[in-house]
Amino acid sequence: QVQLVESGGGSVQSGGSLRLSCAASGRTFSTFAVGWFRQTPGKEREFVAGISWSSGSTDYHDFVKARFTISRDNAKNTVYLQMNSLKPEDTAVYYCAVRRLGWPSRQWTLYDYWGQGTQVTVSS
Repeated sequence: QVQLVESGGGSVQSGGSLRLSCAASGRTFSTFAVGWFRQTPGKEREFVAGISWSSGSTDYHDFVKARFTISRDNAKNTVYLQMNSLKPEDTAVYYCAVRRLGWPSRQWTLYDYWGQGTQVTVSS
């Protein structure tokens, strides 16, 4: 089993930056993938970015464009989401998730483990 702990959320003004961290512990697999999702009241949980742990291959949702960057630190068993040029519409609870087997998926239902989430608030 995998345990995930997110951190780095907070409040920032439009145009600001935040760096989210997802620290993983417990049983891990060489084939697993890590994804970042976000959820706002009234909206479905949506994919933000994902990364394959072994290959480093990444995937980003179109609404992120070039503003966000997902990366991993093998030594720390941690995945990061660097968020720049934040917009009010980025306001949401951000979740880190792990998929036991396979490539990063944009479907949240395919992930096996989830963190508790971290709040990101962007004011105009």
